[in-house]
Order: sequence, then C-alpha cells, then structure tokens
Amino acid sequence: MEKIGILTGGGDCPGLNPVIRAVVRKSLLEGYEVLGIKNGWKGLVENDTLPLSVNTVSGILPRGGTILGTSRTNPYKKEEDLKKVKDNFKKMGLYALVAVGGEDTLGVASKLTSDGIPNIVGVPKTIDNDLSATDYTFGFDTALNVATECIDRLHTTAESHHRIIVAEVMGRHAGWIAIEAGIAGGADVVLIPEIPIDVEEVCNIIKKRHERGKTFSIVVVAEGAQFKDKGLVTQEQKLDSFGHVRLGGIGEALANEIEKRTGYETRVSVFGHIQRGGSPTAFDRVLGTRFGVKAVELIKDKKFGRMVALQGIKIIDVPLSDAVKALKTVDMELYDIAKVFFG
Repeated sequence: MEKIGILTGGGDCPGLNPVIRAVVRKSLLEGYEVLGIKNGWKGLVENDTLPLSVNTVSGILPRGGTILGTSRTNPYKKEEDLKKVKDNFKKMGLYALVAVGGEDTLGVASKLTSDGIPNIVGVPKTIDNDLSATDYTFGFDTALNVATECIDRLHTTAESHHRIIVAEVMGRHAGWIAIEAGIAGGADVVLIPEIPIDVEEVCNIIKKRHERGKTFSIVVVAEGAQFKDKGLVTQEQKLDSFGHVRLGGIGEALANEIEKRTGYETRVSVFGHIQRGGSPTAFDRVLGTRFGVKAVELIKDKKFGRMVALQGIKIIDVPLSDAVKALKTVDMELYDIAKVFFG
C-alpha cells in the first residue's frame, strides 16, 4: 500500500485540521496509508512522525491549530538538513507528500520538486490571504471575523471615553485583514503595508472628525505597515529562518504619534495571535475540506508539483511555482471603497 505524508508548516491557523482530516479520509478511501509529519519541515529533518487513521482525525474538524504541530523550519538553511529531508522521505517509505503552508512552506516544496522529491502537492494556508493563484486561503475568513468583532467592541469603549484607539491586526506584506475588517467594522482610517503611512494625513482625518462632533476614532493598521517618514522605525531587526523581520510595534508607535500631534488621548489594542486561534468558521472548514480532498485527487492522478486553489467557486490546481512567485496584495479598488468612509 502506497503511503502519503502530510505536514503543516509556518504559522498555525483555523482550518488546518479540516485539511488533515480530509486528506486522511480521502486517502483511505483511495487505498493509501497516511503518515503525519510533525512540526512542518522540522519533522522531515528529524524523522518525527505520527500515523494517521480515521480515529486519529475524529472530532478535529472544529478545532483550531494543527494536531501535527508546526514550525518555521527552513531545510535550505543548512545543507545537512536538506540531505536529511531527502533521506527521511525515503526512510518513511513515502510515495507522495502534501505540504500545507504559506509562501515559505510552499516555497520549500516548490524547490524540492526539482531537487530530489518530485512527488509533492501543495495546499495554500495563510490568514494574510496573500498567496497568488488562489482567491482565498482558509484561515483568512476566521481571522477576518475575529478582527471585525474586536473592532466592534473597541467602538463602544472608544466612544464612551472619547478616545482614539489604534487597532493593530496581522498582515506582513498585504493588508487584506486590515482593509476588510476595517470596512466591516466601520473603521475611520485603515492603514496597510501597500501604502506608506502619512501620519499628518491620519491626524488631519481625526481632527476633522472632532470638528464635526465625533470625539472618538478607530484606526486599523496592519502589522507590516511602514511609516512614510523613514525616521520612524518600529520593527526589530532580528530575522527568522526565512529572512523575515519579526513584526510588532507599529500600533504603539502610531498611537504615540497621533496623541503627540493631536493632543487627543490615544490607546492601542494589538489583536495578535487571537486572530489565528480558535475554531474555524464554516467557510474555512468547508474550504479546508475541499482543498484536502483535491490534494489527494492530484496525487491519485499523478499531478505533482501542483497546488490546489480556489478560483471563483471552483477548486482547481496550479503550478506550485506560480503560487509562490509573487504575493497577492490588496486590490486598490477595495482600498478606494474603504477611503469613502475615512473620517
């Protein structure tokens, strides 16, 4: 019996367990064994696995996170790790591998398909919704709903205390969560990584609100947004194994600037990991399930080096290389809609 491996890499998010469950159930129907690889690529480096069965995945559909664990391990950082990945793939007796992750995890998968492990299919995962070739990734809808609810709650306290509240949401390179949660939550300003922050413009919008009697404002900012004024720096310079700067601090820095320039009391609320925790929405459960089933179908049809994707209402497949060659940033038409409600 041929054996399929599955790993989940990068940041966790709601919808990973529905993918694992779907891969297992569909694989068993097609006559494959399934081996869970723990903690992303780290599990292939260390030969750390978990056999998966119907019982193993029973009850995990509504659970957030991933039962396999995850990490940001990059096997291409060390030559010996890359060799271990290839050797352990053979030792595990794997016929094919389902790699579930975002740009970093799938970037490794794409390289491996032409570098010793051709039988790989990808499943896109990122709450940032910034992967090319797919309209949506699971986890995004859940994160969006959580962020929107948090913004709704901030409105009441901001209005009661006549404060400006800066809400920092996730989004490294793309501001999809910020823009959609900002629109859905009725934010007064939305700031995204795609457009440098003009602090004076933000302050002017807030001042005009006060002039017309609105003594509170909600400003939503994506964690990866940058100030137009290069003298204002917020991020640490420490890098992860994929070369990404550790984010955090833009909300606090922005709040300080707003209070200093306007004189209005300003607070910051960092939603952080709350956005990618907890139970997935129905949309993410269904999308993750559809992705998992399609991934096994690709393996059955020997369509390797491909990634499952949602385009319109259809689940299709695209080359892995297409998925990671460019990030999908915010559509400026959507940003223009958000701007209608600024102030």
